[in-house]
Amino acid sequence: MLLVLLGAALHAGWNALVKSGGDKLLDTALVVLGSATLAAVALPFLPLPQAEAWPFLIASGVIHLLYFWLVAAAYGSGEMSLAYPLMRGTAPLLVALLSGSVLGEALGTAGWLGVVLICGGVLAMAWKKGAKPDLPTIGFALANALVIALYTLVDGTGARASGHAVSYTFWVFLLTALLFVGLVAWQRPAALAGHVRRRWRIGLGAGVATLGSYALALWAMTQAPIAAVAALRESSILFGVALAALLLGERPGPTRIAGALAITLGAACLRLL
Repeated sequence: MLLVLLGAALHAGWNALVKSGGDKLLDTALVVLGSATLAAVALPFLPLPQAEAWPFLIASGVIHLLYFWLVAAAYGSGEMSLAYPLMRGTAPLLVALLSGSVLGEALGTAGWLGVVLICGGVLAMAWKKGAKPDLPTIGFALANALVIALYTLVDGTGARASGHAVSYTFWVFLLTALLFVGLVAWQRPAALAGHVRRRWRIGLGAGVATLGSYALALWAMTQAPIAAVAALRESSILFGVALAALLLGERPGPTRIAGALAITLGAACLRLL
């Protein structure tokens, strides 16, 4: 349980790193490059994914290109305490609804409770007394929740077909870096090169956080029920809000905190299906 919580904190931590930087796109590229560097070091010691998994792996790399672009856009637009819970908490809702419509898997009582909690939490996050909702940030975050749901379904199928989930995931990290960092380098080559020279240690640290978060969850799922581990990982939402307040100087307010709690509980209910 403690290691899963550590993994959740690591996931929120690299998001806080992107939000704290002056250039969200370059810092996102730095995180992607750091995780891909570590994955490249490990891949020679891992088996290749099975051939039937490669279409899913390539699709996942393309989807993750959009995911990281939307991460940068959301944090460039508004507060992490708003964007992070919406991105991470709404995705399980979309996965559950898509699974129901596409795969014919009906929601049970816990699932519908999760739907209600997440919808209520999203409304609470969007509402701010005396101010207009931050619609651009909400739009980027909810769009990314759909992207997260999409790559969850793709990777869930691809990892099973690969014969080795860790190898599959590390190849996704590497392919994503080739696409995303390649695109940023094409658009802003000098800026990216200077950013990497100045902050490469931070990039490696964020890469450790990204891969560590996944590895801890994967190990925990070999030791405890998968649904329970997945539900506990949703505590990353609360870590995200806490880091936004403690390190970034954001002031979420009681309504947004209540919304984050509702989204966390709702996501946990969906994971426990």
